[in-house]
Amino acid sequence: MKFSKKSKIQVSAILVFALVISVITGISNGSDKNDDNNNNTIVAGLAADLSNSTLNTATISAGVTSDLLVSVTSTAPAVVGDSADGTVDASQLNAAEQCGYENIAMSVIGEGNLNIRDSASTEGSIVGKMTNHNACEILGVEGDWTQIESGKVTGYVKSEYIVTGDEALAIAEEEIKTVATVEAGTTTLNVRSEASTDSSILSLVGDGEDLVVSQENDGSGWIQVEVDDEYGYVSADYVTVSKKLPTAKTITEIKYGDGVSDVRVALVQNALQYVGNRYVWGGTSLTKGVDCSGFTMQIMAQYGIYLPHSSRAQPAYGTKISASEAQPGDLFFYGSGKSINHVAIYIGNGQIVHASNKRDGIKISNAFYRSPVCVVRYFN
Repeated sequence: MKFSKKSKIQVSAILVFALVISVITGISNGSDKNDDNNNNTIVAGLAADLSNSTLNTATISAGVTSDLLVSVTSTAPAVVGDSADGTVDASQLNAAEQCGYENIAMSVIGEGNLNIRDSASTEGSIVGKMTNHNACEILGVEGDWTQIESGKVTGYVKSEYIVTGDEALAIAEEEIKTVATVEAGTTTLNVRSEASTDSSILSLVGDGEDLVVSQENDGSGWIQVEVDDEYGYVSADYVTVSKKLPTAKTITEIKYGDGVSDVRVALVQNALQYVGNRYVWGGTSLTKGVDCSGFTMQIMAQYGIYLPHSSRAQPAYGTKISASEAQPGDLFFYGSGKSINHVAIYIGNGQIVHASNKRDGIKISNAFYRSPVCVVRYFN
């Protein structure tokens, strides 16, 4: 059978059109499947694997233009929770995922605290404590005990006092907070009454401390945070904002206070080793004898704070705070009226260590055995 030139063109056009339709149908059918064995799924505009990409490239050479492929792939739906550039949309994550937990559990305690022990036994040493609705990562199970990691504590708890699965996730959604964490290397960060360096200082916080965020950075460079029953502001340049769940505390954190830095703990432990040593007026030797300001001068110097050998002069080298804000490592100054004549190191739990007098030497006392003239902070 012979075809005219015009007929040949018409037949060719029909064949090309049919080929285009078959290719489009093949691509569309492939993008509707989501099982693991199907390699035709298109995610965020990209072929699911190299073999599928090669197949589509071969199809282009069969007569489909590159413009058609771009049109098809650009309309493929992105995976839920992913943005077009492949990043995860945090709003699609649950509380556990936002805080980095893979196998979360939450403590459920009627009252008191849940002990965390160093072994799966009531004979094990207590290494930390959890309060109600603290989060933890499950590491394993040994009989009636579960090995967990919570905050800085790793150990074992009785399994009956934690919940997992949907129950844990529901509690986590209620407890999650947005916090501003003071960045490492920040000696002391001022919490101010207003979003301005000209405003008064409400509190001082140190490296690693968390503050609950009440309003994130609105472009002003300041973040509103909760300070006791008030609101304050910290510079966004010195904090990292993230989502966190409440966690267990180490015995050290319980002993010295929540958020107390390792430097403060080390300073207090260092100072306490000299309890019982001699008091010598004008002395500066921690082993042979010191007076009150010589004691604080020598201890603080070991942590980069250089103070004069005078209790009256030492307050000028730090920032005055209220006694209620005191943390281990801050200094309490005492005297008559506003005249200072004695200084001590606060060690937490309402106590101080100081070079007291010739009779008692270096000892521990109640921080309010005398009314302090002022309390001064020197570092985080």
